[in-house]
Amino acid sequence: MHWYDDYPHIGYDINGKKIMKPATGDELDKFLSTMDDPDSWLSAHNYKEGQDVKLTAEELEIIRRLEGNRIPDADYNPYEDQVEFFTSKTEIMPLSAAPEPKRRFIPSKHEAKRIMKIVRAIREGRIVPRKSGYVPPKPKFYNLWNDAEDKQREEHVMHIAAPKMKLPTHDESYNPPAEYLPTEEEIKEWNEMDKEDRPKNYLPQKYNALRNVPGYGQFIQERFERCLDLYLAPRVRKNRLNIDPESLIPKLPSPRDLQPFPTRLAIEFLGHEGRVRSISVDPSGLWLASGSDDKTVRIWEIATGRCMATYHLDELVTSVVWGPNKEVAILAVACGYKVGLILPEKIFSSELTLHSEEYLKAGFASSVTSETNSKATWKQPTPAEFDQGIRVWVHLQKAVKQVTWHRKGDYFATVAPDANNSAVLIHQLTKHQTQQPFKKNKGAVQRVMFHPNKPMFFVATQRYVRQYNLQRQELVKTMQTGVKWISSLDIHPAGDNLIIGSYDKRLCWFDLDLSSKPYKTLRYHQQAIRSVAYHKRYPLFASCADDGTVQIFHGMVYNDLLQNPLIVPVKILKNVHERIDALGALCVEWHPSQPWLLSSGADHTIKLFS
Repeated sequence: MHWYDDYPHIGYDINGKKIMKPATGDELDKFLSTMDDPDSWLSAHNYKEGQDVKLTAEELEIIRRLEGNRIPDADYNPYEDQVEFFTSKTEIMPLSAAPEPKRRFIPSKHEAKRIMKIVRAIREGRIVPRKSGYVPPKPKFYNLWNDAEDKQREEHVMHIAAPKMKLPTHDESYNPPAEYLPTEEEIKEWNEMDKEDRPKNYLPQKYNALRNVPGYGQFIQERFERCLDLYLAPRVRKNRLNIDPESLIPKLPSPRDLQPFPTRLAIEFLGHEGRVRSISVDPSGLWLASGSDDKTVRIWEIATGRCMATYHLDELVTSVVWGPNKEVAILAVACGYKVGLILPEKIFSSELTLHSEEYLKAGFASSVTSETNSKATWKQPTPAEFDQGIRVWVHLQKAVKQVTWHRKGDYFATVAPDANNSAVLIHQLTKHQTQQPFKKNKGAVQRVMFHPNKPMFFVATQRYVRQYNLQRQELVKTMQTGVKWISSLDIHPAGDNLIIGSYDKRLCWFDLDLSSKPYKTLRYHQQAIRSVAYHKRYPLFASCADDGTVQIFHGMVYNDLLQNPLIVPVKILKNVHERIDALGALCVEWHPSQPWLLSSGADHTIKLFS
């Protein structure tokens, strides 16, 4: 603008005409116009155009914020949330796919210059490198009681670091709180005590300022006693192992990777009026049999939960087991002193029923009489019982607690714990014969079971499980369970592994090829375990207890004999059955083909989990 100082105009407009300078008065006219205009403080002089411009409210706000040393823009927030460009999770793919620059593969010229500079200094003798094997001289003397870490002492074989002194407490302060100061009685009692009996060598005192605190009289004496303790007191070095706790925990697979296994309640079977002590699923997987304390045996359709048949008996039902032969439909029931063989006519086809009828009658036509063994008597049912479905009765001397079948379906074994030497009997259905395999039992027999594919027989007493060879008639192995009282027993379908449950809350897994002691002992239940069961097809096994819960485990058994079984707990079914008279879940059974679990309990119910 100073180019136009000598001219009457200040520039040109778009049409090329001169823009004349505005008339300017003296300072008095300027002051008077300022006093007359109330908005004069809102205006600013534009020297480029030579006139006053009125400022807007936004421009005034910017000027006000600049005077206060604040950010001009009122909408700007300097404290916005940080944007995480890089997350804590390590990404597999790079953020940029640009190729590596060439300079990363070429030696640096700057580093080469610095190295050559050092090499020239070594050649000229300005830098003397240390010789190989150079060891700095060790100091001849050092402070033995120095609290600071000293490498010289650490390297010594017999060095033991001195224990650190205790930190001062509140009553050692020059200005302690009032509650730490002793009373006159406490001071008098402290003075009357012997030095050896005093809890502390000083009395807390209060000073107004730190400069008034005198020297501690016992300082040299305490230091001398500490040196004596360090020198004379015997000390032992204890090497503390630095182990990562995570490395001690076994790496188990996720339960999601081990599916399928039962997780939720699917069907509830209602109808019994007493404790349901035993359940069994037939080989086809369509029918479920249950025995209860209400002296009834019920047959249910598993798919719908409908009760298809009910059999009323004279005694409490302790065990029900379907025959494993699919060509014959036989249900063995233990009640009181006898075992009944039931043929359910209504639910099976006429061909299967006819074949089963002939199979059960064949024993009565056999030439071998039941008098050959006085331990058991085979009898025909009464007409009323025959109409109900019962075909054969086997009378024993004591109450029967368990019935178990051989895999071929011709033999079945019974357990009567109170019968002493004849507690275990093996019965042949086709000939109506009964054998006593043991002349003398070693302990109170709790459970027995046949091997799934070998002529082996397992007998579980109170604390031991014995494996017998039926062909050679000899004892093969005695398994030491380590529990106080065995309650249940089951064998893996492959025949190489065994699980037992006990009343002292333990579940033991045995590898028959490995050892006579448990491979794993699991204790997850809070009360006594009542039943354990393997699945016939899936790598699953389950246990139920008096706490009303059912534990489901993944138990993978490998074909490679050198690889140990994998046991992983996958599911806890809580509060499956209510506790009544300190009894909860009493029996568990797997479906033969599906990953379904059935359980029965003291609350008169049967539940299916899928």
